[in-house]
Amino acid sequence: MRSSSSRRFRPATLADVPALHALVESAYRGEASRAGWTTEADFLDGQRTDPEELTELLSRADTRIVLAFDDDALVGCVLLRDEQACAYLGMLSVRPHLQSSGVGRSLLDEAERVARDELGRAEMRMRVISIRDSLIAWYERRGYARTDQTEPFPYGEPRAGRPRRDDLVFVVLRKSL
Repeated sequence: MRSSSSRRFRPATLADVPALHALVESAYRGEASRAGWTTEADFLDGQRTDPEELTELLSRADTRIVLAFDDDALVGCVLLRDEQACAYLGMLSVRPHLQSSGVGRSLLDEAERVARDELGRAEMRMRVISIRDSLIAWYERRGYARTDQTEPFPYGEPRAGRPRRDDLVFVVLRKSL
């Protein structure tokens, strides 16, 4: 387990799936997510993920989820996938009441370290729903840049939630590591 000041990081295991699922859902969806600034509850209903998807992700050789702990409390997570040409970052989740306290920044720093030092990747790629201006701005302040690429939102995919609007699209951001 790696640590950064009092924050510790470690890879998630299958035993972490229940706590990981609760964390991700609380950060993105439902009333609990409204305590933070990264909620998607205003434009997406339903789930962000489910235990089966998390189990599938953790079973993939090219994917890992990094957990962040303060003392023994799980405070955040981030998904990394090795895409050979670059690393993909997703599912950055922080407990809503701890958002704006530095947990997300420390998770992003750790994800970049893992991508660079352990996966040997020189670039990170991510996608963010285009209407999430404050989140995109947060990533831009940390060196990520919008590309000209967009990706369609997976309408009709229950694991992606139930959209409240029909104009959702992902913008792709990149950063050299």
